[in-house]
Amino acid sequence: MKLGIKYKLFFSMLAGSCALVICMFAFMQWSFDRGFLKYLNRVEAERLDSLAQILEALYEKESNWDFLRDRPLVWRQILRASRPDNLEESHPFNPDEILHLVETGRRDWFSRPGEKDRPWPPRRPELLKYFGFRVVLLDDGRQSLFGTPDHPDLLPWKKLQVAGRTIGFLGLIPQKDISETHQLQFVKKQKRAFALIALALVGIVALLSLPLAHRMVRRIRQLAEATHHLAAGNLSARVTATTTDELGQLARDFNSLALTLEKNEKARRQWVADISHELRTPLSILRGEIEALQDGVRQPDSGAIRSLHHEVLHLGRLVDDLYQLSLSDLGALTYRKESVDLATVLRQVLEPHRPEFDKKGISLEVAPLPKTPILVFADTERLQQLFANLLDNSAKYTDPGGRLEIRLDVRDNLATIQFQDTPPGVPGGEMDKLFERLYRVEGSRSRATGGAGLGLAICRNIAEAHGGTIDARPSPLGGVWIEVILPREGGMT
Repeated sequence: MKLGIKYKLFFSMLAGSCALVICMFAFMQWSFDRGFLKYLNRVEAERLDSLAQILEALYEKESNWDFLRDRPLVWRQILRASRPDNLEESHPFNPDEILHLVETGRRDWFSRPGEKDRPWPPRRPELLKYFGFRVVLLDDGRQSLFGTPDHPDLLPWKKLQVAGRTIGFLGLIPQKDISETHQLQFVKKQKRAFALIALALVGIVALLSLPLAHRMVRRIRQLAEATHHLAAGNLSARVTATTTDELGQLARDFNSLALTLEKNEKARRQWVADISHELRTPLSILRGEIEALQDGVRQPDSGAIRSLHHEVLHLGRLVDDLYQLSLSDLGALTYRKESVDLATVLRQVLEPHRPEFDKKGISLEVAPLPKTPILVFADTERLQQLFANLLDNSAKYTDPGGRLEIRLDVRDNLATIQFQDTPPGVPGGEMDKLFERLYRVEGSRSRATGGAGLGLAICRNIAEAHGGTIDARPSPLGGVWIEVILPREGGMT
C-alpha cells in the first residue's frame, strides 16, 4: 500500500518522538538505579558511623575486644543496634544497657526469639546483599574480628578511637547491585511508573502528530493543486500565504512565479501580435503594389519599382532588427571588445547623421568633448550601433525646428553620455516602457515615423552587455532625456 505524505510525516514524527521517549526512559532508569544505589550506600555509610560509635563506646567500657571476640551473637546484636530504627528516641543508645544485656544473656532487645549463638558464617557471594556480611572489623593489630580484611572492594578504613588511641578499623564493602527484596520491589514500582509515563507520552505525541501532519500536508496539497493548475495553463492560479515559515515562503515564491509566468505569457502574446502587425503592413503594401501592376492599374515604371524597393528595404530592416534583438536576448551577439576612446566613437557616429538632422531642421548640438581620452573596454561596432539607434530615435520623434543636445561627461570611474531633445515628450508613466520591444508611445503612428519600436530594446541589451545601464526621463527641453552610463577602463585618467 502506498503511503501518502501525510502518514509518512506522521510516522516520521511518531518514530522520532518514540525514539526520544525510549532514550529518556532508558536514561531515567539508569539514572534512578545509579542514584538509588548511591542513596543506599550513603544510608549504609551513616549506619557504619553509628556502628563505629557503638563499638567505640563498648570498647571504652570493656577496654578490650574480649566482649566481642568469638561471640557472633553479640556481633549480631550490635549490628541490629546500629540500625536507624533502633537509634531513635524510643530506643536511645546506652552502652551500659547493651553490656548488661550481653552479660546477663537477655536477648529480647536485640536478638530474635530462639536465636542461638551460632558461629559467624563464612562470606559467600549470596550473603553480600546483607549489611552485616559486608562489614569488616579489625583490631588495632589489623587482625580480623569479623569479616575478611583483604577484600579488594573495601572503602578506606574508618579508624575506631578511644581517648585518642586507635583501637581498631572498620570497613564496608559497598553495594554494587540492588538485591534486597523490599528494595527490588520499590525499584520495580518506580520502573513501572516510568513505563506508564513513557507510554502516556507516546500516546500524547501520537494525538498531536496526526493533526499537525494533516495541517502541514493540507498546505502542501494546496501548493500541489495550484501547481497542477499552473502546469495545465491556468496562470491565474494562486495560493494563500498565511505564515512566515518555509511553507509560507514557498507559497509566496509560487505566487511570484505564477505572476511572472502570467506576465511573460501576456508579453509573448503581445509580441506575436505586434510582430504580425509589423510584418503585415509592409507585406500588404507590397501585395497591393504588385496586384496593381498585374491588373495594369500601375505601370512597371521606375516610380513603381522604387516604391517596391522602399518597402522591401523597410521589411528587410524590420527583419534585421528582429534578428539582432533575438541574438541579443540569447546572448549570441558577438562582441570583440578592446580599449577604445568613447569620444572618438561618438564623433564617428555623429558625422554621418548630421545631414538627416539638417534635412528635418533639427539642430544637433554637441558639448565640447573631453580632450583626454575616455577609455572603455568595449566593442566599437556595437557602441556605434547603440549611438546610431539613439540618434535615429531622436531624428524620427523630434518635431522639425527642434534640437538635440549631446553631452559626454566623466564621473569617477563612469562615463555618461546624455541625449536630450525637444518635444514631443513621453508621459512619465511610460518612460520605463520605452526600452520594451515593439513599444511605441503612439499606436497610431505610421511605421515611417515611429519605426518598429526595436531600436531602444537593442540599445538596452548592448549597454548591459558592456556592464552599463541606460534609462530615460523627461528632458528639461521638453522631450526625452536618455542617459547611457558605461564603466571606464582603469578608472580616472
